[in-house]
Amino acid sequence: MAGIVHRYHHVGGRGYHRRVYVERAKLLEQYTTEEMYARFRFGNADIMYIADLVRSKLQRTTRRSHSLSVEEEVLIALRFYASGTFYQVVGDNMGVDKSTVSNVVKAVSIALASLVDQFVAFPKDDQIAQTKRKFFLLGNMPNTIGVIDCTHVHIQAPHERDWEYINRKGRRSINIQLVGDADLIITNCVVKWPGSVHDARILRESAESSKLTDRMA
Repeated sequence: MAGIVHRYHHVGGRGYHRRVYVERAKLLEQYTTEEMYARFRFGNADIMYIADLVRSKLQRTTRRSHSLSVEEEVLIALRFYASGTFYQVVGDNMGVDKSTVSNVVKAVSIALASLVDQFVAFPKDDQIAQTKRKFFLLGNMPNTIGVIDCTHVHIQAPHERDWEYINRKGRRSINIQLVGDADLIITNCVVKWPGSVHDARILRESAESSKLTDRMA
């Protein structure tokens, strides 16, 4: 059910819109943990943790009773990330209009991106030995401090240099390099290359590649 309902009234021959607010469903209470994972890729406790992380950056100063809570903003953004569908569709599912979805996704994305250094870090010298041991126990992989791969994230066509973003499958994307450890934690990411760029070049020009090359020299 839509969160904002427009009713048309005519006063003195002049029409105007008046917003009538309908209470949004309490999604954290509405779904089971399995249903939350299916829709948002996270469970209730994880979503609350994410909301607490970005609360100071998203907290509204408005006192309007119908403004979105931080939890609702996080849910809207996670639903968009999980589905990759249009703002209008996400808005219809979440009970808000598409312009709200657009603004929320941007705000939450910026807030999360500002925290990347707190959670994405390559192993320090004192952690490398432990990381190597975990990989060896996991799959008999000696002297391994990470596994690396690239993945394409589809994007809308950019206004400039569109051809650079067309990947080998003919779709527009950004080619993202990720490194993970034995605990499935991302330890490094490179998010700046258009989809036409080959994985080997991304690795060759990455800062971590230079560090590892210097270490081996």
